[in-house]
Amino acid sequence: MARKLGLVGALGLGALALAGCDAAPPDNGFFHALRMGWPDGITPESKSMGNFWVWTWVVAWIIGLIMWGLMFLVMFRDGAKRAKKAGKGEFPRQTAYNVNLELALTAVPVIIVMGLFFFTVQTQDKVTAMDKDPQVTVDVTAYQWNWKFGYGEVKGSLTQDGADYSGADAQKKADSALLSQPTEVDEEGEIVGPIHGGSSEDFSYLNYDKIETVGTSEEVPVLVLPTNTPIEFNLASSDVIHSFWVPEFLFKRDVMPHPEKNHQERRFQIEGIEKEGAFVGRCAEMCGTYHAMMNFEIRAVSPDTFTRYLEFRKTNPDATNAEALDAVGEDPYATSTRPFLPDRAGTRSVDGDNYIGDAAA
Repeated sequence: MARKLGLVGALGLGALALAGCDAAPPDNGFFHALRMGWPDGITPESKSMGNFWVWTWVVAWIIGLIMWGLMFLVMFRDGAKRAKKAGKGEFPRQTAYNVNLELALTAVPVIIVMGLFFFTVQTQDKVTAMDKDPQVTVDVTAYQWNWKFGYGEVKGSLTQDGADYSGADAQKKADSALLSQPTEVDEEGEIVGPIHGGSSEDFSYLNYDKIETVGTSEEVPVLVLPTNTPIEFNLASSDVIHSFWVPEFLFKRDVMPHPEKNHQERRFQIEGIEKEGAFVGRCAEMCGTYHAMMNFEIRAVSPDTFTRYLEFRKTNPDATNAEALDAVGEDPYATSTRPFLPDRAGTRSVDGDNYIGDAAA
């Protein structure tokens, strides 16, 4: 009876811990240590992943403590010296072919794995869901070794005139499509070429927008986004495979050339950024010589500030992103990427805690 009650108690405790996977764990030293260095998330999706990670460790510790307890109990209770002193035989009572015990030892791991699988799928579905009604669509283009960001769509709730904003640049898209014709036809009339018969200069799959922020060797690109707003990221690479990674998102996705032809989902959505501030972004796929310097910054601002920023960019098409940031009272240059800078040309100096581009100065 004691063994059965112990088994039931262990299962109940494990189930209780698993049931809390989508709930935030207590914010104290022990539970924070279980994050194992994971950053604190700034989106609902990242918080779900962080909570799942911590509760998984809680379950692992519960199982580990039970197993260690049983192991040390047997070691001390059934040691040879203790048995000899008690006048018992050399070996403790054997439990081979104990059907109930073997069934329990089979069922318990299966239940644990099923529980972990269930909550893994639950968290994964939340992170990858594409039904979050994005108010801002950001077109992300990665290239060796920097980033280009454009605003594809912005809903009227975030524009000054209240009308939906469509930022796609049809002329640039059309100009790019002209390069997408097949380059070769073989003797049998079949189209051949480096990319499924297409030209190696075919960039028609990329997105081109009227308002874009382009990183350079002298300036880290800053992507301005509103807080507490659903956002969609539309990813593509113009050359090799890169990876879009913001540590505070606890999420990254590969940025592929020709994503549709490579059968890759190029989009992902977040329910919103819950904290204002500057957050570093990186390329997480080894992409060549300056991979380590391929950084960007997410600048999360209030919706009102974002509206003013977007309006400035619309009414001042020749203004730089730094000038637009300065116009809405934000730091004009990236503040989160130090000490990593794209200083490949030696055109940036350090002044105290701020990085100042010589060319801009």
